[in-house]
Amino acid sequence: MTPPDRAIVLCVDEKSQVQALNRTQPILPLAPGVPARQSHDYERHGVTSLFAAMDVASGVTISNCYRRHRHQEFLRFLSEVDANLPRGLEVHLVMDNYGTHKVSKVRTWLARHPRYHVHFTPTSGSWLNLVERLFAEVTERCVRRGSHTAVRQLEKAMLAYLDQRNRNPKPFVWKADADLILGKVERLYQRISNS
Repeated sequence: MTPPDRAIVLCVDEKSQVQALNRTQPILPLAPGVPARQSHDYERHGVTSLFAAMDVASGVTISNCYRRHRHQEFLRFLSEVDANLPRGLEVHLVMDNYGTHKVSKVRTWLARHPRYHVHFTPTSGSWLNLVERLFAEVTERCVRRGSHTAVRQLEKAMLAYLDQRNRNPKPFVWKADADLILGKVERLYQRISNS
């Protein structure tokens, strides 16, 4: 809400188990009065996980794909993020409570990098992490309507899209103000507490 001066705020997460699917029939194009159509069946060609860290202020992302989704890959991604950030700035990471974010090796890495400050979103509050909005965009533009015959092809499509997006980045902006959102959370809490 109010990021500190001389700091970078990154929303970090993984979109795991992204499937490289190839439709058994080509997607039929749009025609006047006819929507695009695709077959319901597909062939599976493997999965990947997209890791992304999005700068809240600029909309620029640091991203990479890994075939597995464990703390080892998360540590490699954190090192990649660290290598891409300017020195001398504090870094605030907004991320969910997923198990790979809290293992002892990740905590050790964060302790060795004191400029990093972690802010966990509440359980069931993934919508508070703006990188989830980015994942929805990637899914819509690259995954859902795509037809990929190999995992590497899917990874290239997602990373190419994010590279293109970084050439003209736009931050996501909340449409509702904080008081409205926090008021809804408070009313939900009151309703749950009284049950």
